Order: sequence, then structure tokens, then C-alpha cells
Amino acid sequence: MKKIKNSIKVHFLGGVGEIGKNMTAIEFNNDIIVIDAGLTFPSQDMPGVDLVIPDVTFLIQNKQKLRGIILTHGHEDHIGALSYVLKDLNVPVYGTKLTLTLLDNKLKEQKVRNPKLYSVEPKTSIKLGEFKVEFINVNHSIPGAVALAINTPIGTVLHSGDFKVDLTPIGGEIIDIARLTEIGKKGVLLMLCESTNVERAGYSMSETVVSENLERLFIQNKFRRIIIATFASNVYRIQQILNIAYKNRRKVAFNGRSMLNVIEAASKIGELNVPPNTIVDIDKIKNYADKDLVVVSTGSQGEPMSALTRMAMGESSQVTIGKNDTILISASPIPGNEKSIYQVINNLYKKGAEVVYEALENIHASGHACQEELKIMHSIIKPKFFIPVHGEYRHLVKHAELAKSLGMRESNILIAEVGDSLEITPKTIKRREKIVAGSRLVDGLSANEAQSVVKDRKHISIEGIIVIVACVSSESGIILQEPDVIGKGAGLSDSQIGEMKGIVISSIQEYNIKTLGNYRDVTNIIRKRLKDYLYKKTKKSPMILPIITEV
Repeated sequence: MKKIKNSIKVHFLGGVGEIGKNMTAIEFNNDIIVIDAGLTFPSQDMPGVDLVIPDVTFLIQNKQKLRGIILTHGHEDHIGALSYVLKDLNVPVYGTKLTLTLLDNKLKEQKVRNPKLYSVEPKTSIKLGEFKVEFINVNHSIPGAVALAINTPIGTVLHSGDFKVDLTPIGGEIIDIARLTEIGKKGVLLMLCESTNVERAGYSMSETVVSENLERLFIQNKFRRIIIATFASNVYRIQQILNIAYKNRRKVAFNGRSMLNVIEAASKIGELNVPPNTIVDIDKIKNYADKDLVVVSTGSQGEPMSALTRMAMGESSQVTIGKNDTILISASPIPGNEKSIYQVINNLYKKGAEVVYEALENIHASGHACQEELKIMHSIIKPKFFIPVHGEYRHLVKHAELAKSLGMRESNILIAEVGDSLEITPKTIKRREKIVAGSRLVDGLSANEAQSVVKDRKHISIEGIIVIVACVSSESGIILQEPDVIGKGAGLSDSQIGEMKGIVISSIQEYNIKTLGNYRDVTNIIRKRLKDYLYKKTKKSPMILPIITEV
């Protein structure tokens, strides 16, 4: 009879101590399953970076154990990294219908060939090695969101996914409290529960309240053009807007590629119902009076290249903001985005528009559980051990304190960070040796493992860059003409450039090819001498790139 080891290992590749980039691996014996594979957007200290995704070195090292990737829902912070991950790991992916439809579109864009995508439904289970994974319906801001009950030979792991308790949802069924209660009664060894809104008291607002407030604002602005910025993936919010617009005899134009992709995907599988003759092309909105039009846009987080930001900067070719526009920002700021969002709002006001945002009206309902909803989850699951996930470090600490306030022993709670590996037995929870984990930076279509790219860009932005081009004789190694010194952002004077040229000439004359054997050594000498000279003269250390060409 096969001997069963008595521990579960949980490895955190992302989503703890940070917002976004959610990815967790669970290991039992010779089997590993992965929950989610999300991305996050770069901070202001990451110049030129488009996306940030988890480092999956650990999974590549253990790919013989990998049985599948399970998705809790279709938001970018849970599926956005898969088009890169699946290029390294050709493993099955399981998710609900809309989640996989959104994912499939991303995989086609990235030319990921023959992905293994398997659709699942709430109230069903799959077997992956020694894991049995049950999918449980929860409420969120996108259809097809699920919690996961992961059964192992030594106990059940409950992963909440992103959830809220909405008793009057716009679409879909309410969270399956009955099934979660049954699972809790049977006993849960470990719970991983999201922490995004743990700082908010009470309950999250119902989408029905948002719908009522949006409809009121439509009536109050009946003669004005309405522009609404929201998350592209908030399908329920988009459905509300379509319904209200149709009721008020307005046409709807969508602005933003990600928005159009979600509309197409959700409509194709019946998760979004578009009223007849409601949608018009964004390029044709000039044919409609302001009172007959709604523009739905991306950019609710102040993203630099988003549709709303371009409108606010006067750089949109389709939409020109004016005094008869009312802009509704139907979203909450993701932590860290506040400055960008308020800059966009200020620019919209400068163009004469009226702007309505969360601080003024309840036009956004979070998809994440607040304190009382988190208490409900803890009370019905009653886990032996608990690890808060999906939040910055302060969120995880606050969630741990909430669990303790409900009577949970402090020794049974652990706060994890990216790279942590935890081992759980029926009696203990403890830390193991850290795994290789962190971030990969996506620039264009490539993902870079090293942070050196960003480090170089930041260095250049602060100190500048200097390129030196010198021509030498291929026969003698002697310099043939005065070198070129090209400085960008270094603030060089004419006299400094002249002195630098002298250093280059003397270095090549002193250490030519016949002396050192190759030009790499000569360029290193030039770089060091110029670095010492510049620091002495300017107290700066620009990046120096000597280029020697043979003629």
C-alpha cells in the first residue's frame, strides 16, 4: 500500500505583501497544483516596463510534479501572466467559461499554441493527482468567480478566491453559503482568504445600489453627454450601463481595446446581454447629439496610455472633452494609483467637464469582502490554520488580527511573503526554506528575469548616458580621427567634452590592440578613466558606452 506523507506544502509565488500578481502553488507528495497566475502593473519607479508577472522558476524546476493551473476568475491580476507562463509550462488550465474565454483571447494575441484549457462549473469537482478540487460559486465583479475546496488525504484547504457577500447581485446567483457551511462542518485544515478590503468596516455595497445611483445620474444629466470609466473586466457594471442607456434611449460607444475584447468575449458566451441597436462605433459618435450618447472607457486607474487619460490630455482622436460632458469614474483606486487618478480628474475639470467619482457618489461597489463578510467566511469555515492572502503586508496583518478577534489562536496564523514556503500537517504549521520567487518584467512581448533592465533605465534617467565613438586602423590599431562624444542627460560643457576626447585618444594610443590583444580591454580602460574624470568634475556617474570601430 502506498505510504502517504502527512504534510501539505504551500508555496507563494505572488499575491502576498502586494496587490495583484496572485499565484500560489500547493504541493502534496509528488503532485503540485497552482492557483491563479496574475499580473500587476508597474509602479512609477519601473520606467519602460509594461507588466509585472511572477517568477515561475520554482514551477519549471518541479514541472514533473505539476498537474494543472486552476483559475478562480478572469481578472488580470489572476490570469494576466498565463500567456507568458504557458510558454514555459505546457500544463492543463481549469476555469469557468468566461474566465477561459478571456484567457483564450490573450493566448491568441501572444501566439500561445495549443493550450490545454478545460471548462468547469460551480458545484463540480476535478481530480488532479492526489488533489480533488471542488468549485464553489462566489459573488465578485465578474461572472464565473469561484472559491476552491482542495481535498487532500490529510485534510481540506479552502481558498476563498476574490469574493463578496451580495444578497442582491445584478447577475448570477448569490454566494453558495450553504455549501461553504457544509465544508466548514466537515473540517478545514487550512484557509487561504483574500484580504483586499479588510480595512473597511461593515459590508461591501450591493451592485443593485450602484445601479440605482447610475440611473439617477443619467436622469440628472439628461441633456449632457455621459462618459463612464470603469474596469474593462467588470462585466456586471457594463451590463448595468447598457441596460440604463437603453432605458434612457442612449447609444453606447466603447473606447479602449481591452474593453472591446471583454465585451466580445462575454457576449459570445451569453454572460453579457446587449439590448438591440444600442452599441455604436466610437468613430461615429460625432453623428449623435450629446443627450443621445454614452461613452464607456478604460482608464479608471489613471493608466498613462488608457482611453480616459488620453481624453483628459486632449490626445484622443475620437473623444474631445468639453463643457457639456459629465464623466463618471465607476471604480475605486487601487492602492498606489491615487495620484495618477486625481491628476486625470484635475485635467478633466480643466477642460470644463463635470466629474463624478467615488468620493462624491456611490457609483462603484467593490467586488471584495469587507470586515463583516470576512467574519462570515471565518465563522462558517472554522479553519484550524489560516494564511491571509491577496493584499499588501498591512492588509495581511489586519486580517490576521481579525481572525484572532474571532477566537483563532495566534500560533495557528501565519503571514506569508513572496518566496515563502509553508508546511502544514494535521497538527502544525511552520515555515520551510524559501523558494526562488519574485518578479519578471514584461517589456513589449518579452519577459526579463533580471531587474538589471529597470536598474539601467533608472540610472540613465538620473545620471544620463554618454556614447563615445572612435575609429582606429585595422592594421596598426592607431586612432584615425578625433572621436565623437555624444552625451544625453549628462549636462556636459564644451570644455569637458574636449577633455574627454583627449582621454579617449591617449587611452587608445597607450593601450592599442597590439598591446592588449582585443578592443574589449581598451573600452574598459576608456570607461574607467572617463568615469573617474566625470565624477571628479561633476560628482555624477553617467552610463558610459565606448564604441571602437575598425577601418
